[in-house]
Amino acid sequence: MKIERLKEMISGGESITVEFKKSKTKLNRDVFESVCAFLNRNGGNLFLGVDDNGSIVGIDQAAVEKIKMDFVTSMNNPLKISPTFYLSVEEVEIEEKIILYILVPQSYQVHRCNGKIFDRNEDGDINITDNTNLVSDLYIRKQRNYTENLIFPFAELSELKAELLLRLEKWLPMNDRIIHGCQ
Repeated sequence: MKIERLKEMISGGESITVEFKKSKTKLNRDVFESVCAFLNRNGGNLFLGVDDNGSIVGIDQAAVEKIKMDFVTSMNNPLKISPTFYLSVEEVEIEEKIILYILVPQSYQVHRCNGKIFDRNEDGDINITDNTNLVSDLYIRKQRNYTENLIFPFAELSELKAELLLRLEKWLPMNDRIIHGCQ
């Protein structure tokens, strides 16, 4: 992403789609709650090395690789984020400081962080696990937005062309692969 666009997002402050984490020498404890909330809501932009007020504090050079590795490793740990989700970390230099930028898309699944369901509201990550109405609304919103969860009663398995499905599977990211074992 272009530096100017990132600066523009940072100057706009935290919002329903933008979150800052200081993470100067290590990942903030609550960074995965934000990732989970973004996945469950509309997606968002996560900036590591930026203070809550939008000040670019940067990440210590010696900590950059460890923070990136810790982030990716945790994202692939089902005890941290479930279901797991693949995200890329982009290293960016702004004001002669290193920040890490992560684009988190909206997911078609409901995700949990440490066993809890988080949703995004304004600039906060809200634990909705024990609120049955909010959890129900989240599942309904996911079903309404994504056809992966719909059942097509008149489609027969024999109508699917296996060779096309296999070609499609090669293009889908690992998290989106839903077609397995087609003959």
